[in-house]
Amino acid sequence: MTKVLVTGGAGYIGSHACKALKAAGFTPVTYDNLSTGWEAAVKFGPFEKGDLLDRARLDEVFARHDPIAVVHFAALSQVGESMALPGKYWRNNVAGSQTLFEAMLDAGCRQIVFSSTCATYGEQDNVVLHEQSPQMPINAYGRSKRAIEDMLMDFGASDGLQSVIFRYFNVAGADPEAEVGEFHRPETHLVPLILEAIDGQRNALTVFGSDYDTPDGTCIRDYVHVMDLVEAHILGLTWLAEGKGSAVFNLGTGSGFSVREVMQAAEQVTGRTVPFVDGPRRAGDCTKLVSGSERATRDLHWRPERSTLAQMIADAWRWHQTGGYGDNPDDG
Repeated sequence: MTKVLVTGGAGYIGSHACKALKAAGFTPVTYDNLSTGWEAAVKFGPFEKGDLLDRARLDEVFARHDPIAVVHFAALSQVGESMALPGKYWRNNVAGSQTLFEAMLDAGCRQIVFSSTCATYGEQDNVVLHEQSPQMPINAYGRSKRAIEDMLMDFGASDGLQSVIFRYFNVAGADPEAEVGEFHRPETHLVPLILEAIDGQRNALTVFGSDYDTPDGTCIRDYVHVMDLVEAHILGLTWLAEGKGSAVFNLGTGSGFSVREVMQAAEQVTGRTVPFVDGPRRAGDCTKLVSGSERATRDLHWRPERSTLAQMIADAWRWHQTGGYGDNPDDG
């Protein structure tokens, strides 16, 4: 079967992508250092433990598997941490990506689907964000992702590296069959935090900021189901295989929901109350981020069919009840 290298394939989105790749007829080869991922999530193809900054290890993996393309998820992604430790983000995300791209090119692999972020747009409230919207990131995480996008364009011009860049909005939900799901330690994402509070695994959900200029005072985000998201990556690989060239796509629904609206939906799905406390705003958080995904709909024929709050929370709740992966991840 045709192999695709999946960096960060032991993580939340990467593990779901591996399942989708296998279903589409590919063999996903997971490359992950397990700093935040889980070996137990690698269920759909070979596992190669390694770091993006380890060029010798990357060369070995490319030589062994000869992938036709790379799907690149591996990155640090916490906004608050990126503000406190920007060097960590530039080293891991940017220098690591450069090492990966150079290893790809030397191995003759010239197609990549890259996991970028809506954080590259920064604070642009009361507008629907499109691919041509100005990129003005307000945190080190967003700036690191924008730098990787620029690098891909440069390697495309110099070496023919073809890329599909996906700028994600907020990802939620889980595999409907609960083979893999969202499981971070520590957990930082809203939906699993809500479910932990509902289930008594934490005393209360902390709502970071209740004084934003929104109808209920809490941040508004565009949520997309993880299974819809990874389906776009299969379409992106097809786009590249058909020789359509490098492209950038937003992945979202065009609808925004506030933190309180997500909490209310979770209460409806689970039949339980969300205990919460109001906390201060977090550095680097935007008020409202909503996607315009018309380009992905038109050109990739992508449809986020599972991306309703009720469906995302129901699938996440089913996964949550399995208990996740158990032990803490390996720091190696």
